[in-house]
Amino acid sequence: MKRRAFLGLLGVGAVSAACVRWWPDEGLWNPCLAPVLPPHLAAHPWVLDAWAGLDPARCWDSHVHLIGVGDNASGVWVNPAMRSVWHPVQSTQLRFYLNASCVADNGDVDAAYVARLRQLCEGLPAGMKLMLLAFDYHYNEAGERVEALSAFHAPNDYAAAMAAAFPARFEWIASVHPYRADCVEALDEAVRRGARAVKWLPPAMGMDPASPLCDRFYAAMARHDLPLLSHGGDELAVHGADAQDFGNPLRLRRALEKGVRVIVAHCASMGEGVDLDRGADGPRRENFALFARMMDEPAYRGRLFGDISAITQINRAGPYLHTLLRRDDWHARLLNGSDYPLPGVMPLFSLRALVQDGFIDGDEAALLSELRPYNPLLFDWVLKRRLKAEGRRFAPAVFETRRVFQTAASSNA
Repeated sequence: MKRRAFLGLLGVGAVSAACVRWWPDEGLWNPCLAPVLPPHLAAHPWVLDAWAGLDPARCWDSHVHLIGVGDNASGVWVNPAMRSVWHPVQSTQLRFYLNASCVADNGDVDAAYVARLRQLCEGLPAGMKLMLLAFDYHYNEAGERVEALSAFHAPNDYAAAMAAAFPARFEWIASVHPYRADCVEALDEAVRRGARAVKWLPPAMGMDPASPLCDRFYAAMARHDLPLLSHGGDELAVHGADAQDFGNPLRLRRALEKGVRVIVAHCASMGEGVDLDRGADGPRRENFALFARMMDEPAYRGRLFGDISAITQINRAGPYLHTLLRRDDWHARLLNGSDYPLPGVMPLFSLRALVQDGFIDGDEAALLSELRPYNPLLFDWVLKRRLKAEGRRFAPAVFETRRVFQTAASSNA
């Protein structure tokens, strides 16, 4: 079993004793140091250089999860299985997420999660913002909510309230399931409250982006000129419908054809999907290859994007990361996101493997390893700014993401 088997602790399975060689570089648990960098890190040339040539006010982290357990008035809901000893995989998953965000499960999780995020922001330049993701329930094709197939729910109201309470640091992204009877009305309300995009996770939430059931929602999205941030590829970290085929990026062609701007989360960098361009029974291809095909289609320039959240994780890096760095013709359409709190899940990253693959050197790995327990957001940022392949790095445009989320309909800047 390879190092990536540690993703099993988040939703796939247990780790065998045979994987000693793949034991995480930095252990299993985040030590959660106070998020104030010691002087030698705060003044390190590579940390300072991570902001060179960038306007922080244009840098919005496009992929920050707003999680909790519903222990205050947030309205957050989690599936009871995630807190049950009878469901060890899901309960372990939640334990890793809370540890990654340095929150104790002591009756104040929701408020503590946001407080920690705000503390981490103090280590980022003024003007940079995090885009908080709401997350809708699973709905079936009859438009009925199915809590048994829902992993968790982070309400639009909560995400909007956090962005309104802390506007210097937070923006928000709504989540509306297109099978809901009130999906258009819910979208209209989200736009009214300043939502910058809509977030979907089709394999877990149970929506097929290629279904005609989405068409009225796509029409509303196009009317608002709001981007759709939709997970691409397989999904292993969130339980739900487990409809992996819904992560096939080719299924997002329908949204594009209806005039929606689409951001494929993680650049579809996991799993395989049917090559639907060759029919419903077409051969299976890597989802990343299907995403790359779409990115190379002239008709989608300026309309199809990819976010690079999670791309440095052990289960996604390697050839996919190499391609993304090398394809500098894509860089104006790639968007940075941290996928927080996952940068704080220690087993998900291997700096050693990134060194072996030539993306960073040993000295950079040492700095990043020291930085990570203080501030996983800054760790993720500096890591991506240091990455290289064939002498190429991610262009500044990858990090200045604000332009994609500011529209005439949603701008409140």
